[in-house]
Amino acid sequence: MPPCEVARRYSGPVSDPKRILLIRPSALGDVCRSVPLAASLKAAFPHADLDWLVQSGFEAAVAHHPAVTRVITFQRREMALAKLWKPAGAGRLRQLLGELRRAHYDLVIDAQGLARSGFFAWATRAPRRVGFANARELGHLGLTQRVEVPKEMHTVDRMLALVEALGVEARPEMRLYAGETDQAAVPAALTRGRYAVVAPTSRWAGKRWAADRFAALMARMLEHDAVDAIAVVGAHSERAQCAPITEAFAGDPRVHDLIGGTSVGGLMAVIERAAIVIANDSAALHMAVGFDRPMVGLYGPTRIDRVGPYRRAQDVIQPTPPAMGTSHKHTQQGSAAMGQIQVEQVLDAILQRLRPRGVESSSGQAHKEVAPRH
Repeated sequence: MPPCEVARRYSGPVSDPKRILLIRPSALGDVCRSVPLAASLKAAFPHADLDWLVQSGFEAAVAHHPAVTRVITFQRREMALAKLWKPAGAGRLRQLLGELRRAHYDLVIDAQGLARSGFFAWATRAPRRVGFANARELGHLGLTQRVEVPKEMHTVDRMLALVEALGVEARPEMRLYAGETDQAAVPAALTRGRYAVVAPTSRWAGKRWAADRFAALMARMLEHDAVDAIAVVGAHSERAQCAPITEAFAGDPRVHDLIGGTSVGGLMAVIERAAIVIANDSAALHMAVGFDRPMVGLYGPTRIDRVGPYRRAQDVIQPTPPAMGTSHKHTQQGSAAMGQIQVEQVLDAILQRLRPRGVESSSGQAHKEVAPRH
């Protein structure tokens, strides 16, 4: 069927679906900021079951959301193209495709817009499969309704445009939910006072503020008694990135090394209670948005109007807007931009969010009272 006929046949408000599948498998930060789609769909169709297809390991990010009925996971590594020729990989793929087909979804939303997500959407055989007309890697081929959404929009607004195309009211509700088990596992030493979460890592070197500057910042925070404790978070594979921090504070009881020590759910629970979150462009920052925590985000050559913390641009430190052609994927460009961010500049931003009225910042300026949000 030609695309234009597909659009005509399936355009307009959707009827009352009984089973809905939301496809947003990765990355972790993007999964966290996709929850407004679930909230919008559940508000429009309160009696529908809403499943979420997500990459294995990320399920805790959405499993406890009240709009989500069930989380379906897939093993990204084991289902990589190079492994699908092996019996184990092929068997897992067949199992997943069979599960998607047997669910008999009425409506599928592909909020990822890649070849894999489009393939999963097609595999459901749902009568209505909605996604981006400009999906990458020909991901639109698995859809029955292709929505034209400008790439210049913020990624959250782009995703919400998919449900608006169905006649569903967009609800930009970013609220995340941590599980009770993860909440109970937050280290007791953190819960005795006010603590900061520092997330100094990033997959891309061009997104990282230097670890020795994070260490200097933490020392200044403790000098100012800005917080009682600091939790340093990151994946186990990112421990080498944090060496200047862990070495500088080895044996300091106020600094808690949680690098590689939390699951996704555990990280969410730690961030949920934090007085403030300081992070590079990473999942931790988007979790801070989801829990409405005070935060300071450190950004280099990244378009915050498109991929920054949603509606929290005022909480971002970015020395200069990214010039045309610059990218965090270019390590030298990204590192140069991040290098312009100064320790005292970040400290002042932290104190603005934590100090009571009348207390001066490191620059000698008085700050207004900003109570931690819950």
